Amino acid sequence: MAFQRAVKGTVLVGGGALAILGLSQFTHYRRKQVNLAYVEAAEYFTEPVNREPPSREAQLLTLKNTSEFDILVIGGGATGSGCALDAVTRGLKTALVERDDFSSGTSSRSTKLIHGGVRYLQKAIMKLDIEQYRMVKEALHERANLLEIAPHLSAPLPIMLPIYKWWQLPYYWVGIKLYDLVAGSNCLKSSYVLSKSRALEHFPMLQKDKLVGAIVYYDGQHNDARMNLAIALTAARYGAATANYMEVVSLLKKTDPQTGKECVSGARCKDVLTGQEFDVRAKCVINATGPFTDSVRKMDDKNAAAICQPSAGVHIVMPGYYSPESMGLLDPATSDGRVIFFLPWQKMTIAGTTDTPTDITQHPIPSEEDINFILNEVQ
Repeated sequence: MAFQRAVKGTVLVGGGALAILGLSQFTHYRRKQVNLAYVEAAEYFTEPVNREPPSREAQLLTLKNTSEFDILVIGGGATGSGCALDAVTRGLKTALVERDDFSSGTSSRSTKLIHGGVRYLQKAIMKLDIEQYRMVKEALHERANLLEIAPHLSAPLPIMLPIYKWWQLPYYWVGIKLYDLVAGSNCLKSSYVLSKSRALEHFPMLQKDKLVGAIVYYDGQHNDARMNLAIALTAARYGAATANYMEVVSLLKKTDPQTGKECVSGARCKDVLTGQEFDVRAKCVINATGPFTDSVRKMDDKNAAAICQPSAGVHIVMPGYYSPESMGLLDPATSDGRVIFFLPWQKMTIAGTTDTPTDITQHPIPSEEDINFILNEVQ
C-alpha cells in the first residue's frame, strides 16, 4: 500500500479567492475563522435535512441547476469533507466534488494512529523547540477529542517500545512519562514498564538474547476511511451537494467590478462515469486536494510557484501473528533513524511507514526499495 501526502501548504482566504487547505491547516483555519464564518441560519440546523443521503443522480441535478453556491470544495478527503460539513451546517449553500471516490487517497492509507508524536516531543526537548512542543500539545488534545466524539471509530491502543540496552530503559522511561505529562488530563492511561519475559509473551519474535525489557504507552487507533465517509454522508444529509467521480478540469473566473481584477468564480466539472461536463459556480472555492494542491493552483495561475512537497509513505500488510490483537509495537532503532510501527488492524498487522520525497501520481504504488527497507527492519 502506498500513499502520498502533502507536507507543506498554505491558506489563502478572501472573497472570490482560491482557498487552499492542507490537512494540518484545517484545524487552525476553522478556529481562527469561527467568528467570521458564523451564520445565524446555522441555528436552525438542529436536524439533518435528509434522513437518507440523496442519490448521486439527485446530487448531480443540484450541482447543475444551482445558479451559484456559497462554497465549492474540491477534494473529498477528510479535509474537504470536513470543510463541506462545517460550511453547510453554518447555513452556507455548499458543493463538494471528488475526482475519485471518497477517501480513496491519503485519507484511507494512514498508519491508523491518532497520536501526539513521541519523536516530535523528543525533538522539542533536545532542541528546545517550542513550536514542536506546541504541535505535540495540540495533537494530544485533538487525539482526546476524536476519541470522545467518535468512539465507534476510535479506541486507545497500547504500544510497546522494546529496550535493548540497560541505559535506554531510564532514558526512554523519562521521555514516555513526559509524553503522559504533556497530555495532562487527556492522558489515556499511564505508561508502564514490562519485564523481558512479559514483553516476549506479547511479541515472541523479538531478539531474546539482546532484549532488556519494554515500555508500554498509550495512543489512539482510528478508522480513517470510515470517518471520512461518515463526514461526507453527513454533509450530504444536511444539504450539501456532494458527488464523487467528478473531476475539475478548469476553474471559472469573472471580473470583480470593484477592483477590475479576475477572481475565481467556480469550476468546470466532468462526470468521469459519463464524460458529461458542466459548470458549478460559487462565491468561494476551496482547494482541499492534498498532494494535488499545486495542480489546482496552476489552473488559477499557470505561473504559480509550487508550494507542496509530496512525501510518499508505504505500509506492508503481514500476517496477524506478527502482533497481538490488542497491542502495537514501535521500533525506533531502524538503520536510518526512521520509526517503524507494527500495528494490529482487522486481524492482520500493518508495518510501516516510510517517508520519502516522491513525484505526484494519481495511483501511487510502493517502490521495491521501500518494501525491502521495511522487510529488512522487520528481520
